Amino acid sequence: MELNRKPLSQTDLLAILIFIVCITVALVYWPALSAQAISGDDNQYLTNNFLVQNPSWSSAQQFLTEVLEPSTVRGYYQPLTMISLMLDYAMGGRASDLSIFHATSICLHVANTALVIMLLYMLFGKVWPAIAVGLLFGVHPLTVEPIPWVGERKTLLAAFFALWCMILYVRYTHKKNWKLYIFCVLTYILALMSKPTTTPLPILLLLLDFWPLRRLSKRTFLEKIPFFVIMIIFAAITIISQSRTANITMPGEYEPMQIPLVLCHNIIFYLYKILWPVNLSCYYLLPKSFTLKFPMIMAGVIGTSLLIPALVISLRWTRALLTGWLFFFIAIFPTMGIIGFTIVIASDKYAYLPSLGLMMVLVWFLSLLWGRISKSQVGKIIIVAVILTLAISESIATRRYLTCWQDSERFYRYMLALNPDSAKLHDILGLVLAKKGGSKEATEHFSRALQLDANNSGAHVNMGIMLAKQGNLDEAIAHFVRAIELKPDTDNAHYSLALVLSQKGQFEGAIINFRKSLQLKPYQPYALINLASILATNKNPKFRNGQEAIRLAKQACEFTGYENPEMLGTLAAAYAESNNFTEAVRISGKAINLCLLYKNAERAKDFAAQQRLYRAEKPYRTN
Repeated sequence: MELNRKPLSQTDLLAILIFIVCITVALVYWPALSAQAISGDDNQYLTNNFLVQNPSWSSAQQFLTEVLEPSTVRGYYQPLTMISLMLDYAMGGRASDLSIFHATSICLHVANTALVIMLLYMLFGKVWPAIAVGLLFGVHPLTVEPIPWVGERKTLLAAFFALWCMILYVRYTHKKNWKLYIFCVLTYILALMSKPTTTPLPILLLLLDFWPLRRLSKRTFLEKIPFFVIMIIFAAITIISQSRTANITMPGEYEPMQIPLVLCHNIIFYLYKILWPVNLSCYYLLPKSFTLKFPMIMAGVIGTSLLIPALVISLRWTRALLTGWLFFFIAIFPTMGIIGFTIVIASDKYAYLPSLGLMMVLVWFLSLLWGRISKSQVGKIIIVAVILTLAISESIATRRYLTCWQDSERFYRYMLALNPDSAKLHDILGLVLAKKGGSKEATEHFSRALQLDANNSGAHVNMGIMLAKQGNLDEAIAHFVRAIELKPDTDNAHYSLALVLSQKGQFEGAIINFRKSLQLKPYQPYALINLASILATNKNPKFRNGQEAIRLAKQACEFTGYENPEMLGTLAAAYAESNNFTEAVRISGKAINLCLLYKNAERAKDFAAQQRLYRAEKPYRTN
């Protein structure tokens, strides 16, 4: 007896294929779990961020309420990103083991791939073209950067909410349900709270109204009024917070021809990298001069001059080409360098969400092509073979690129091989080598960085730290002073200078610079404890201040969960300076127990001797 089997519905087929694509993308990105490279600004987002490293409601509240002047990350307002990283830290993610962070990022990328497919299907109603293009997006090498780069969680999270916003909007246009509209607005806000580069989303929704929804009218403009109000508010917040906490260059500060040349360069550069993703890097440096002598700028001007007229002419036959390109251009526009906030001219991660505009064009083209060869089995086999070949090639390139992220040294050597004259890359590689104990090669890279850019404040700080370790304190001070002259708001320069001045016994200068460093960045336990130590234990009564020392030392201990015996020892000394010997005995006892727990018997003896002085209520200092 034969069973009557119902053919799969479009929805069921779509769900099965999305599941297969998601598994494929996850497998391609599996090596990212072992990536341990600390990239770019990961120090702000993880290694030196004490709010992320102390998960709590108060940390989350601080991320949410520091709107115009974030205290732990230099730049714009991005509280959901920071809370996301904090939750990963709470689940066991650490700078020494980034697998938890990368697992979350892979999950977000897989989810984004599924959302891209859903959106493309909702816009065009074609399962197989949507699946094919979604697969190509999911395994494309240009999507690598946001996954092993911890600080780029913001790119994935913002794209996640932005894609939901567009899906809800398309659904709203069909159902006219105002609940969908409200959720659409809310997801837009969540995207902005993840990364403000999603600011142009209302304009992108209007482009969808033009094509492929074909519903552009006066009413659709009125529908976007709440979106545009939110867009203006968050744009202002972004500019203010960026200008207060980091560098920002406004359009009027550029040379007259720089902006159009940058736009031409980037228009062609991103299209080139999408079509031919080789020699990918996090650092595509700005050219030394913006002239047509620079080959990529010349190619950009010629390419843009040909591309724009061709797209306009294409309107005679279809809205697809111009609208898809406009979607890409407007989505990527906030990162095009019109308002400068970075030292690079372009970055792979900037194309992550904007590439949706080009994907829309590709789905439209595949749908058109598939319809024309619907009766040709050979034609269909050729199309499938081309898609699979591209997907396999992309997957191999993605896996190869991921190997560069396995550790920081390999990562920066790879980047430096592509950009050998980058002062910043020499500086960062020197820092990586210094942490691994390679002081000689590290010094060489710091020297090279300063040869390439004598005004690189970071390289001056790092060179100063190396010289201080070698005992060349006066030379180190000269580098720290120069770094502060170049960039007065560099907290690390003030902190490093304070440490060296303290070593030389110049406590007045040390106190001034510790205070300045803490003013610039309050969440520095070692700056707090070093300043507290001077105020609590200095032989010169001019510098002693027991009550302030207690306050500073308690702050430092709170950051470390009262589990650092050296910090507890300083707190005990601060209590003793204030003649509170009972508390000094109690705190020093805890320091002794921790030293014994950590099997450091020598330090335990030192703290025990200190405790005996407190028990006798005899000041251990000499006036």
